[in-house]
Amino acid sequence: MLGAGAIWGLTGTTVTSLMFIWALYSQYVPLNIQDYVKSYAHRYAHKMIGWISSDVAIKFNEYTEEGLKRSENYDAIRNYLSTNSAARAKRLKADESKNSRSLVYSMDDHQEVEDVFRGVKVKWYSNVKETRTQSNDGRSSSDERRFYTLTSHTRHREMVQTTYVEHVLREGREIGLRNRERKLYTNNSSQEWMPWRSGKWSNVPFHHPATFETLAMELEKKEAIQKDLTKFRNGKDYYKKVGKPWKRGYLLFGPPGTGKSTMISAIANFLEYDVYDLELTTVKDNSELKKLLLETQGKSIIVVEDIDCSLDLTGQRKTKKEEDDDEEKKKEAEKKERREGEKQSKVTLSGLLNSIDGLWSACSDEKIIIFTTNYVDKLDPALIRRGRMDNHIEMSYCRFEAFKVLAKNYLDIDSHSLFGEIKRLLEENDMSPADVAETLMPKSDEEDADICVERLVRILEEDKEKARKLALEEEKKKAEKEEKMKKKEADEEEKMKAEKEEKMKKKKADEEENKAEEE
Repeated sequence: MLGAGAIWGLTGTTVTSLMFIWALYSQYVPLNIQDYVKSYAHRYAHKMIGWISSDVAIKFNEYTEEGLKRSENYDAIRNYLSTNSAARAKRLKADESKNSRSLVYSMDDHQEVEDVFRGVKVKWYSNVKETRTQSNDGRSSSDERRFYTLTSHTRHREMVQTTYVEHVLREGREIGLRNRERKLYTNNSSQEWMPWRSGKWSNVPFHHPATFETLAMELEKKEAIQKDLTKFRNGKDYYKKVGKPWKRGYLLFGPPGTGKSTMISAIANFLEYDVYDLELTTVKDNSELKKLLLETQGKSIIVVEDIDCSLDLTGQRKTKKEEDDDEEKKKEAEKKERREGEKQSKVTLSGLLNSIDGLWSACSDEKIIIFTTNYVDKLDPALIRRGRMDNHIEMSYCRFEAFKVLAKNYLDIDSHSLFGEIKRLLEENDMSPADVAETLMPKSDEEDADICVERLVRILEEDKEKARKLALEEEKKKAEKEEKMKKKEADEEEKMKAEKEEKMKKKKADEEENKAEEE
């Protein structure tokens, strides 16, 4: 009979051997075979547990099986468990709350908690499964797939699958709305995408202070926009009734500095929506664009700023000859790209239109799509037609009504003796709201409202004088050009007249010579 020392020695040797074998297995056995063995072992382990246990299990994945879209049910369950069950977990994750003054605790990976609903006890497990993939160059990478598992006794199966799950999802969505911190997203390059993770978009908290009250715009125009947005936000049943996806497009156009970005922030704050800033130049192709838009959530604004500069989306559709020429240029560009290793966006106009207005646009509801441009005339009419960009909003130069809003914002004044002069000057000058705001902003503690208003009047007068001188110079140049044209025309007319007279003299001389020869 072996002694205790011999048994411990044999155990140590066995463990060491198993660890050595496992290291060899992990290093030299191909990944596809390892995954097959793992799936085989998991499948039969679950079968054995099912024979022994009387529980039924439901799995909720973080992403769909195709990995295209994040599951809203998963987020709702996470919210529910964070509020109702996280206190009973042994290991927690701490995250900052909405106001960043306290921490919100949630279940860590590989933890379980119990919940009781109408006297029925259920268990939740937070799981994470690591998968490894191998690229063509032999390098391997690992990714994590998270999921929740809900277990309960089989005799409560119907109640758990219907009433309890509906209760959890409803409560989780309500908690999410209460604790929701609005975010500003920007799309990552596809080289940074990671399967089964939310790697297509990066985000930061959205804290822009702009509101319609502080927006430099005519009151009637602001009220009309707010009514339109309110109608959209409350229009779920209406859009369903008319058979349209619950989305709306806005085109903001106007010169630089007229407040297009500020308008977007005011809309986001008014609706309490997230903002997705879509940078088209980093999107590889149409397929990647669809995947990006599928990752966006409802109650959001998708923004493409300066769309006339983003891609070749301006002008009219190309003719067949132009398409053939473009095909040749495309082939040359592809050769150059292969030589230089460049990654250029291949998003097309039709791809963008299908993504925002085709079948793919109906994959999620309650979205605002906003395009901005400084040059609306350059855009393809198909891109901005009604039905895609439903509301066209012109962001114009600062006029008196917009100025009064800025004066209230920056100087906290509603009237001033120079307001009449400013009204006249703003009608005679094209100054952007951004320039007016910068002029009104005090540059030191010693500057009061009088100094700032007087500075604006002075700058407007200077701009008016510059515009007058420029107009005189233009008029002078125009007059000189017209004088040159008149002189040129007169010289050409004189030259033609002289040539005509010369021809007539020559013709007459030839006729006289011929007549003399005949005689």
